[in-house]
Amino acid sequence: MPDFRDPIVRVNAVHKYFKRGGERLDVLNGLSLSVGKGDFVALMGPSGSGKTTLLNLIAGLDTPSEGEIHIGNDLVSAMSETQLARWRTRNIGFIFQFYHLLPVLTAYENVELPLLLLPLTAAQRKQQTLNALQLVGLDNRLQHRPGQLSGGQQQRVGIARAIVTDPTLIVADEPTGDLDAKSAHEILDLLCEIRRALNKTIVLVTHDPKAAERADRVLHLDKGVLVREQETSNSNA
Repeated sequence: MPDFRDPIVRVNAVHKYFKRGGERLDVLNGLSLSVGKGDFVALMGPSGSGKTTLLNLIAGLDTPSEGEIHIGNDLVSAMSETQLARWRTRNIGFIFQFYHLLPVLTAYENVELPLLLLPLTAAQRKQQTLNALQLVGLDNRLQHRPGQLSGGQQQRVGIARAIVTDPTLIVADEPTGDLDAKSAHEILDLLCEIRRALNKTIVLVTHDPKAAERADRVLHLDKGVLVREQETSNSNA
């Protein structure tokens, strides 16, 4: 079980709003939550509920208008854009709905890319890249470009890229949204296996109840507030 006494994510009284002309648009309204180390949490809610905004704040892609966000020992809500860029490279693994792979690069090169921003030797980069691709079952597709891979295989490359830096936190935005049912099931199996094997903390945004069921907890948002929280059968696993 994840240890909730040792949270990796702490969101404290966070507000997020935008100014549009003279009008203020509130997206998150005083939201607080914590995610334990090794936890797998799913965020659900209707369009406009604030779940993707919350994910972006946790990942350091945006900053709150009010409130604090701590990831581990880092107060990310107080960081500058430059500090956030460096912090994300080391601490966040991103998994996207539409993969965001560079079409001119091979699977190996796409996975290696985040490591080029870290002070590693060529030998270290090679070993970490090969390890990540082996973990997702694509060590036989190293030289294939995205156009030569199925959707499920491309998402596996995306997952390998997300874990290659050994991040503190993995954030996944609708990772099965562009996949058929069989591939989606396989990707969710893979995420659960990575969570177990590497003790990774995962925050997932999804519209799919079947995907959310794989998490330990499902947090339901509506109009920028946390309206319901439920544990799944996995929370006792």
